[in-house]
Amino acid sequence: MNIDTAVATASICLAHNEQSLAFKINPSQKDHAAWLHIAIKDLVEEAGISLQKLNAIAISAGPGSYTGLRVGMAAAKGLCYALQKPLLTISTLKMMAVVAQGEPTELICPLIDARRMEVFTAIYDQKLAEILSPINLIVEKTSFEDILSHYSVTFFGNGSDKFKTVLQSANAHFKILEATAKAMTVLSFNAFKQNKFADLAYAEPYYGKDFYSPFVKGS
Repeated sequence: MNIDTAVATASICLAHNEQSLAFKINPSQKDHAAWLHIAIKDLVEEAGISLQKLNAIAISAGPGSYTGLRVGMAAAKGLCYALQKPLLTISTLKMMAVVAQGEPTELICPLIDARRMEVFTAIYDQKLAEILSPINLIVEKTSFEDILSHYSVTFFGNGSDKFKTVLQSANAHFKILEATAKAMTVLSFNAFKQNKFADLAYAEPYYGKDFYSPFVKGS
């Protein structure tokens, strides 16, 4: 089972290997906690699959909404403990990058809104290799200047609109793309095959660090 509560919507997805079997989504960010456990119960019942039949539970572990991350991680860890199943933690930014694979640009840049002119972001190539590790960034007109001088980049996510207002580059392409727990299926299956299980006692969301501007000269 794949669980995502890191961004504006919450969603859950039952999958077999890389194939999505059943899916539910909640567009209201304010009631993820009230929605999640009921949705999980309804999802497995509708799919006719017992929770005990699950091989693992994957959680979108951040960055993202502080409250959403805590809700999702607590639910995933609780299920893993009760069912004695392994936990998989998946980067929210990498999950988002999955939905941009195939876009006609060399690189992919998901942006998660963090208020003001701040975003959580990372950059991947079309094979999801990490070009820029996840960072918390104050977006400015010079952000990603060096990268954009050499590569075309697809920017998307709920933090992309604020960046679009300050960026001017022919290599920057902005798209409306929505990532849900369905996008986790390939990542979680690969992690499961490689036994990349999180320590259930110590796993916690990735909240990020202080915001800064690494692409501005002199910073």
